[in-house]
Amino acid sequence: MNTHTVSANHSSEGELFRKILGKEWLKLHPDIQSRFAKNPEPGKPLYYRGRLSELACSPIGKLFGFISRPFIHGALIPFNDRDFPVDIQVYSKPACDAIFKQRIYRLNHREPIQFTSYMRESEKGEVLEYVGMGLGMKLVLHVHEGNLYFTSDGYFWDLLGFRLPLPAILTPGKTFLCHRNDSPTDFNIRIEIRHVLFGTTFTQAGAFHEAAEEAGMAEGSPS
Repeated sequence: MNTHTVSANHSSEGELFRKILGKEWLKLHPDIQSRFAKNPEPGKPLYYRGRLSELACSPIGKLFGFISRPFIHGALIPFNDRDFPVDIQVYSKPACDAIFKQRIYRLNHREPIQFTSYMRESEKGEVLEYVGMGLGMKLVLHVHEGNLYFTSDGYFWDLLGFRLPLPAILTPGKTFLCHRNDSPTDFNIRIEIRHVLFGTTFTQAGAFHEAAEEAGMAEGSPS
């Protein structure tokens, strides 16, 4: 059980990632460095638009997805689909050190699914991502061939300032994410979640580009 407090204020993911990665940051592709260094000022989100070529979940993943929906709706999508648009907003709030990321998945023949998480640094210099109801995971970052990789290192429930670790068997699995650069304005992302007993439970893969406007994202405006 670890006490969780917030350290220095970070106005962008890049500032946090640069601090955590240290010299490894310099190995990142310059386009990725530039992308994460952009600061979303309060009321001025950054916008990204793209398409998922793959959204998949195993039978066990689907069970995790439906069980978790009342608590963290959108974090674990219990459907299989492909080739549909996704809108992303990255934003900050006044007097808040966290960086928020809102996603709107516009699945085929279903109502859009909205999911918001936020990222911050712990007092121990850990990258923490919260997905709702105090639930979150610690992320480990590394660089390979110029691209940025995230691997979860345990899930937790933040209760009254204390981080209570969750047994791996009760979680959807270990999360692996790759942010791979395609061009100064384009990138692709692949996410896999692998359970200790049941193998891969969730997969997402898609290509995204930076968007200059909020067009088409009105229904998901951050509060």
